[in-house]
Amino acid sequence: MAIEIHRALERGASELGWLHSRFSFSFANYRNPKRMGFGALRVLNDDIIEAGAGFDMHPHSNFEIVTIVLEGAVEHQDSMGNKGTIHLGEIQAMSAGSGITHSEFNPSEEEKTKLLQIWVAPSELNITPTYSQKKFSQSKMKNKLVEVVSDRKGRGALQIHSGSRFLLGNLDAKKSSTIKFSSQNHGLFVFAIEGEVRVGDVVFGPRDAAAITQEKQARITALKKSKVLAIEVPLE
Repeated sequence: MAIEIHRALERGASELGWLHSRFSFSFANYRNPKRMGFGALRVLNDDIIEAGAGFDMHPHSNFEIVTIVLEGAVEHQDSMGNKGTIHLGEIQAMSAGSGITHSEFNPSEEEKTKLLQIWVAPSELNITPTYSQKKFSQSKMKNKLVEVVSDRKGRGALQIHSGSRFLLGNLDAKKSSTIKFSSQNHGLFVFAIEGEVRVGDVVFGPRDAAAITQEKQARITALKKSKVLAIEVPLE
């Protein structure tokens, strides 16, 4: 097993007053030649949006965009006619495909919104854009990682057009979850949202991550109560 650790304090940073961001990979004005992505995974932004603030209408194309709300809510509107609010426990998935514009705002006048915004490369370019969101049961995520976003149909996950899949779960101390890779050409990016986990002989804490390659499966063990996101992606 080959593991590369991405420590939280080594991430890029942006402070815009209304938006506080940490970048796992090169993004906007942050450029790090050692952090240009991990296979199809190109963006993992850890954002805090101040009350009443947000992203005005802006364009995207040819990316699969996943948003996971960690605190508060985000109000979405796009050029496909979709409009709604994504709350804590809900996940949003968009295939930008041939092109969309969208806005994302914190609708609260008092509370901050905390979210993860993640982009993966699509398996096909210029497809018809799509949008979906879904609330996932937290009880079903207890002590296991649940597939919440995937290109595989019939699993209850939000659909994206990529060979990637996202798994999310809450592990109590000393509990483990094993993820079997879909292909020998895939890697796994494990992001500790909260708590402390171990993969192999490596231990990492809140907002740290581990990029795992050259393996058929990975066992993730919580050393304390933890919330974990794992993203399996094609490496080529």
